[in-house]
Amino acid sequence: MGLRLSPASSASTTRRHALVESPIGPLALVEENGALAALSVEGARQGPVPDSFGARDDDVLPHVREQLDAYFAGRLQEFDADVVLHGTPFQVRVWNALAQIPYGTTGTYGQLARTIGAPRAAQAVGAANGRNPVSLLVPCHRVIGANGRLTGYAGGMARKEYLLRLEGALL
Repeated sequence: MGLRLSPASSASTTRRHALVESPIGPLALVEENGALAALSVEGARQGPVPDSFGARDDDVLPHVREQLDAYFAGRLQEFDADVVLHGTPFQVRVWNALAQIPYGTTGTYGQLARTIGAPRAAQAVGAANGRNPVSLLVPCHRVIGANGRLTGYAGGMARKEYLLRLEGALL
């Protein structure tokens, strides 16, 4: 089935969140009306603000927690979840393109810009990438520089390197 990404609606929402341990540190999973609205690594810059997570409820999104466990164990390559995206139309286009980068591969900001039909917008794509509210499931860690080098990651470069090694994109 795969990810089902949809832009956020303007309807009123209720949010709850769970805290989950992972090899890259604690993760906050934010549920909104039954869908994943944010997945944030502790200490990430430019990520969702903890004040927006809603009440803590460690029973939310059990299927996402199970998939994350399988992903970190190397048994899952594609997530299957409903995801609601809060962002500008441009950001949502970038995040949809990010979701198409296959497990174990990488892409560049320039490639993403061309994919969304904005070939001169590599820097804007980079900014949208850095504001991805659903890291891991929408794999912003798979974006590297045009020269093949690892570039910024809101969760920190050590985490980005870990994730790319886990997926076999780095040896």
